[in-house]
Amino acid sequence: MKQILGDFSKLIKFRLTFLVVFSASITFLMGSKMQVSRGDLPGIDWGNWIILIVGGFFVTAAANCFNEIIEKDLDKLMTRTKDRPMPAGRMTTGQGLVMGLVMGILGTWLLGKLNLETGLLSVFSILLYAFAYTPMKRKSPIAVFIGAIPGALPPLIGYLAALGHSSTFYALDYEIATILFLVQFVWQFPHFWSIAWVLEEDYSKAGFHLLPTRKQDKVSALIIVISAMVMIPVSLLPTIYGFGGFYIAGVSVIAGLVWLWYTVKLYQNMDLPSARKVMFTSFFYLPLVQLVLLFDFITK
Repeated sequence: MKQILGDFSKLIKFRLTFLVVFSASITFLMGSKMQVSRGDLPGIDWGNWIILIVGGFFVTAAANCFNEIIEKDLDKLMTRTKDRPMPAGRMTTGQGLVMGLVMGILGTWLLGKLNLETGLLSVFSILLYAFAYTPMKRKSPIAVFIGAIPGALPPLIGYLAALGHSSTFYALDYEIATILFLVQFVWQFPHFWSIAWVLEEDYSKAGFHLLPTRKQDKVSALIIVISAMVMIPVSLLPTIYGFGGFYIAGVSVIAGLVWLWYTVKLYQNMDLPSARKVMFTSFFYLPLVQLVLLFDFITK
């Protein structure tokens, strides 16, 4: 049983899936707070929150499953991935395909119960991640840009899911959802490029060269610095547009400056320890900022 659970966790990339679901669930609560403040809902619909979590989990797990089916032979070449169930031979691609289809269909159906937009975005995220981002990874660093789109959809999906089947159109809701998407979209560049730097040697075994210049050089490091720099004004958009308070502005600036400092150290040192600091800071940055925004969220 322990082996089965371990294999399932590796198949769906559990930590990545958890982060995706966490992001969507937090923004769902933001959208719900807005609905309650307007009188559109008597209170947060926790049943829909659970549906979002379960549906989002299945959709993300399915996308990761399809990704591993496509990259099975490449995963065999990398130390980090060779013990996943399919490259290790503990699961066939047929079994993985069935699991992916079942999870994808069930997850999309659940999210579609919340509203049409949520269901359609979930299908779009699976298709873009598995069938555009995945094959592009060996061809061009532009794969990072493509992958950042489905990677930034969870906060958009979560916020729109909170709107349910409301027939009243509020432009403000779509403005907020778009900004939440943009924050997570920009976050992914310094986040993923730092991972690509740390794993460059392992990635190269499978032909993945995902740094901006395809190698660990000063230009790639400088682009990582610039991407972290861009993150700071982007993270202030919630406050600028009036749905985030001064606490989230302060936390975003402080966390952004710390992250930027580590990217500058990477540029100066050009070494793995510096890249790891950038990477680990990114892991803490996003959930911290999203949680603070939830509690400092200003309804109108």
